[in-house]
This record gives sequence, C-alpha cells and structure tokens, in this order.
Amino acid sequence: METLLLNAEKYVFGLLTKDMADGYLYHSISHTQRVVQAAKELIVGEQVSEVDANILLLAAWFHDVGYLNGADNHEKESVKIARNFLAEYNIDESIIDQVSQLILATKKGYQPQKTLEKIMIDADCYHVCLKNYFDVSDLLREELKTTLDITFSDEEWVRENIQFLTKKHHFYSSYAQLNWQLGKDSNIALLFKKLKKLQQETQKELAKKEELDLKKLKANSPERGIETMFRVTLRNHITLSDIADTKANILLSVNAIIVSLALSNLLPKLDKASNYYLIIPTIIFVVFTIITIILSVLATRPNITSGKFTKMDVKNKKVNLLFFGNFHKMSLEDFEWAIGEVMKDKDYLYSSLTKDLYFLGKVLDRKYKILRVTYLIFIIGLVISVLAFGFALQWQTHLVA
Repeated sequence: METLLLNAEKYVFGLLTKDMADGYLYHSISHTQRVVQAAKELIVGEQVSEVDANILLLAAWFHDVGYLNGADNHEKESVKIARNFLAEYNIDESIIDQVSQLILATKKGYQPQKTLEKIMIDADCYHVCLKNYFDVSDLLREELKTTLDITFSDEEWVRENIQFLTKKHHFYSSYAQLNWQLGKDSNIALLFKKLKKLQQETQKELAKKEELDLKKLKANSPERGIETMFRVTLRNHITLSDIADTKANILLSVNAIIVSLALSNLLPKLDKASNYYLIIPTIIFVVFTIITIILSVLATRPNITSGKFTKMDVKNKKVNLLFFGNFHKMSLEDFEWAIGEVMKDKDYLYSSLTKDLYFLGKVLDRKYKILRVTYLIFIIGLVISVLAFGFALQWQTHLVA
C-alpha cells in the first residue's frame, strides 16, 4: 500500500503541475499537499487504523484533481480519475468505493457521519487555522476572479470570510476541535479587526467624496452662477455710474471756474465804448458755459420716488425693495416684514435684483446721454466762442484802420 501511495502522489503531482489550468491558484498542488499533511496529523491524533489511514490519504491526494476539467462537479470528476487510477492497480472495489465516498464528502454543504468523513472535511479546510490564512485566502479570491469572473472588494471579501468561518465552517473531528480551533478563532478576530479598519477607511473615503461632490455641486450650481452674474453686473453698473458722476463733476467744476473768471475779468471791461465789440462773443461764451453747467447738474441730479409701498404691492411682487427710493418713508417694522417676504421667495428675490439692474441701467442710459450732449455743447461752445472773439477782434481792427 505504501508503494501505491507513492505512485498516487507522483501521478497527482504530475496532473496538477502540468495539466491544471493557470487560473487555479488555490486548488493547486500546494493545496493538495497541505490537505495530505493535515490528514496525516489527524490520522495520528484520531488514532486511525493503518487500512483506514491509507484510504484517507488516497482520497486526500485525489480529492481536487477534478479541477482539471473545471470547477463544476469537480468532486465527481475527481472520483472518476481516482477510480481509473486505482483500477489499474487492481485495488479491491470496496476500497475504491470508500475512497470515492471520502472525495464526495468534500462537496460543499455535506454533513459528515463517519469518522473518516469528518477527518477528510477537516483536512480540506486545514488552512483556516494557519497563520498564513490570509495569503491562502487571497489565492482563492484571485482564482474566483480569474476562472469564474467573480470579484470582491476588500470589505466584501473580509465579510465573505467572516461569514464562512463563523456560520458555515465547523471542525468535526475531536482532534481538530481541540488543536485547530484556537488558530481559527485567532484568524476570525483578525478578520473583524481588518473589517473595522476597512470600514473606517471607507467612511473616510465617503466623507471625502461627499465633500468633493458638495464642492462640485456648489461650483456647478445654477444659483451660484446667477448670484455671481448679478453681483458682477451690479458692481459694473455702479462703477459706470461713478464714472459718469465724475465726468459731470469735472465739466461742472471747469465751467464754474470759467464763469467766475469771465465775471471777474471780462464783464467789467464791457462798459467801455472801446470794448463793445466783445459783448457778443462774451455773451456766446457765457451762454454755452451756463448751458454746460445746467446739463452737468441734470446728469448728476438724483431721482427719488415716493418711498412708500403697501402690503398688497409686496404680495403681488410689484415693489422693488432693493432700491432705497421705494422704502425710505416706510417704518422699520413694515420694511422688515417686506424683506422677510422677499427672502422667503427666491423668484421674488431674483425679480427684485433684475428690476434693480434694469432701472440702474436706465439711469446710466440717461446720465450718459446727457453727458454726451453736454460734452458736445461744451466743445461747440468753445469753438464758437473762440471764432466769435476772433471775428470781433478782426472787425474792430478793420474799423480802427
């Protein structure tokens, strides 16, 4: 029988190293050798007879050779290969039947009744008590991915292992329960620690993802874009209004100085008969200057509305509360109530901003139109005044001559 076991070892080793598909990383010759070694330890621990020990070791060597033809029904395929091998050596049919039954006992979910079946199942799962359990488990995970296209995340795989070790797997033999259970429990504890760590990492990743999603949402939010549009546009309009007021003030200041100089230096000289030729040019000059001053004042002149509104105006969304001219005569209580109504209604708020922008644009249109006319009159007045003074001076020189 010893020779038979050696031949069985060589035969199985050759099959699993040469003919096994590359994807079977877990169900390899290493797994079979590990099961055989575990079976030998259990044979000693359970004090199995020599005949039963040989039957058990033959089953251990052949229990996974059926993977040569794929994972489906590999136990039955293993039985076929074992039967053919043992038949060549004229092994008694009863022994072949016992070997076959032990191989079939490794099928998932099988409940062992006999001692040899219990030993066989425990030996097949010997790795669950080993310190390198996680390395062996990773081989099975990769095998499932490669051969069956079944993938697990890190957390899913840890949960799968916990489920298997705590709910589905049991050591059946007395020796395994006394000597291997402690190693299994240690691996279960490590699995729970690993699961907790992965959960914490997952929570951190989710928190980061939520934060990034929130930032993206804020960045891509239409309301944010609308608010930015209103803010930038209103600021630009206010800047343009300041520029218009500055231009009007410049014209106002310049023409005020011109009028002051004319009244102090030019007009007192007009009462002399020798200076009568300057009267018409001076009048033209002063008239254009005064017109320029008036238009400059009109360009900067504010337009204040009634400053009152009713609650019905607010409910009907007819009043723009963002412009002071619409509420400056109202009481604080009424204004606070009205602003509260605006803030409750996003459409009303955007409508008020739109109206504010629109009427600010109308004011700017009026200012710049008046300024355009004012600058035009100022230039025309300067040109006409200079020409008038030139003609008057030439006419006076001709008379004297």
